Amino acid sequence: MTDYAQEQEMEIEALEAILMDEFKEIHSGESGLSTSNKCFQIKVSALDDDMDEPMTNPVQLALIFSHTEKYPDEPPLLNLKSLQGISSEDLKILKQKLQEEASENLGMAMIYTLVTSAKEWLSERFCQDNTNGDAEAEEAAKDEIVVPHGEPVTVDTFMAWRERFEAELALERAKLMPGSALTAPKEKRLTGRQWFESGRASAKGAAPVTEGSDEEDDDDIDFDDEDLEDDEDDMLEHYLAEKSDSSAHSSRRGS
Repeated sequence: MTDYAQEQEMEIEALEAILMDEFKEIHSGESGLSTSNKCFQIKVSALDDDMDEPMTNPVQLALIFSHTEKYPDEPPLLNLKSLQGISSEDLKILKQKLQEEASENLGMAMIYTLVTSAKEWLSERFCQDNTNGDAEAEEAAKDEIVVPHGEPVTVDTFMAWRERFEAELALERAKLMPGSALTAPKEKRLTGRQWFESGRASAKGAAPVTEGSDEEDDDDIDFDDEDLEDDEDDMLEHYLAEKSDSSAHSSRRGS
């Protein structure tokens, strides 16, 4: 003959050892169950990402049960209460699920199995919703992002850009001119400053100054690629300086 009382007592001891602070005995008047037998409450939280750790800001419920006279050959009395963030409709759905599962596990201690099933259901129900909510929040945040299109254009910034652009354009034209000092053989080239100061910068198609010419008495001029980059910088600076002087002169004449 089955000793139901002993089996029930052993299950309670096991639940206390496993669940610890999540498990407690409550008065039958708090249980919502139609019984005068001992009633117990287990706090159940959703698990985060299938790990045995509770979610941050978890949804929680209280699984309340009481053993019937012939438990576990009879299902226990069950009730569910929301402790945080669970609607009455969700509680109703979960309670029905647990009652069906209890019927499938008759003949064995099943309370811990029902607790595990409740945790899994909460995880599937609410973790998935949180994931979708996070995705929607990210999409909304993307819609609110304003991509900057650079600093505002003023007359001063535009004029500075224009002068720089014209200087670079003049430099590129100088490079393309057949007789330009920048396209002359390496050993015959002048520095960018010498080329500008010689007055040939404004001479369209001017021939490069080479060894033995009247304008150049020094030895052959030779420089590497780094020298050429420095020359280009010199030419740009010189051009910009000339533009600045010209603009200042025109301003004085106008006044």
